[in-house]
Amino acid sequence: MNEKPNIVIVFTDQQRWDTVGCYGNTLDLTPNLDAVAKQGITFKNAFTCQPVCGPARASLQTGRYATATGCFRNHIALPDNEKTIAHYLRSNGYETAYVGKWHLGGTWDKPVPKEKRGGYDDYWIAADLLEFTSHPYEGKLFDKFDNPVEFNKYRVDAVTDFAIEYLKARSNDKPFLLFVSYLEPHHQNDMNRYVAPEGYAERYRNAPVPMDLIDKDGDWKENLPDYYGICKRIDENLGRIIEQLKELDIYDNTILIFTSDHGSHFRTRNSEYKRSCHEASIRIPMIMHVPDIKESVAVEELVSLVDIAPTLLEAAGIYVPRNMHGRSLIPLLRGGDVNWRSEVFVQISESQVGRAIRTNKWKYCIYAPDKDGWNDIGSDIYVEQYLYDLENDPYEQNNLIGNEAYRSVCDALAKALKRQMLLTGEQEPKIIRAKAVSDLI
Repeated sequence: MNEKPNIVIVFTDQQRWDTVGCYGNTLDLTPNLDAVAKQGITFKNAFTCQPVCGPARASLQTGRYATATGCFRNHIALPDNEKTIAHYLRSNGYETAYVGKWHLGGTWDKPVPKEKRGGYDDYWIAADLLEFTSHPYEGKLFDKFDNPVEFNKYRVDAVTDFAIEYLKARSNDKPFLLFVSYLEPHHQNDMNRYVAPEGYAERYRNAPVPMDLIDKDGDWKENLPDYYGICKRIDENLGRIIEQLKELDIYDNTILIFTSDHGSHFRTRNSEYKRSCHEASIRIPMIMHVPDIKESVAVEELVSLVDIAPTLLEAAGIYVPRNMHGRSLIPLLRGGDVNWRSEVFVQISESQVGRAIRTNKWKYCIYAPDKDGWNDIGSDIYVEQYLYDLENDPYEQNNLIGNEAYRSVCDALAKALKRQMLLTGEQEPKIIRAKAVSDLI
């Protein structure tokens, strides 16, 4: 057994935190993941730092916010000088493997050249935009030599097959990092819908509806059963990966992380699925199996995707670079008195140029009405947009922004938000107060 732990990251796309049993879901969608949680760590309050696919991935890989990497929106390649967890681990003796959706190469439906693969050099079967090279039951990825690798089965199953293929064929004398990146439960773009495996959506036609969606328009009525069915199939495939790790007798020396890039509000908050500050968009599942932890640990502190990179480096005994914005989660696993952050910071692009801060009680969001969310990375001037009291309004139905009774709350949150922006390398902006109670929710 290697002294350093193996690392497997199972990464889904657009999966809401409340699809998972250990977060309260009652549909039995995730029995395999829930079993991991029973003998591992559940981060009860985990969030993305950017509710858009590419930027979230850049932040996870580098431990840095999207505006720092330059990948502030989709279709921007990760700069060659940005070091990822794969770079650091590989230079310290790890084998690195990547399977599935990459979205950091800037090549769309073409192969990703080696220099754009973020240090995943030993095993590579991936597509930059898997939703452009495939459909739910057929398509292709590319191997490390840029050859197309076709599949004709449910896409989640195919990606899992490639991951298991690596586990069986890997070098046994090195610890490894395996990143398994599913496209699902993301909608299929050119079909404009979520697509569950055959027969799975029917199981959830009468399933309970999340409270934030009820009485909202959007397209959840058409898509929620399929969405749930996809989450079920993902969990079944997670079970296959865990079973393979156990068959190879390496599960007990492997760190397994399951998380997602962002959630989905099913077009109830704006015209698309995730680009907003709301819980449905930014709150994500994050569960870990860690060697030597054999009982359920619930971490209540607020954690972010940017924390994963420094966590893995520390776990592997590697110095965490100072330019990483995230913090290692390992002190939280040990318990005791940890001087942890009291808020998480979120950057929003494409739908708007927005910034948000989320504490245990409050959600506060600002936006730049004169900026373009696709072309502008930030702004010098923002306007208050949302304030939610999450303790009393967990489904964010009552926007309090502009209500003078909460002026002092907004001022304190604005100060904290500015501080976070400065810490990530942004300039301190001017924030214009909302003049009246907004009718936006």
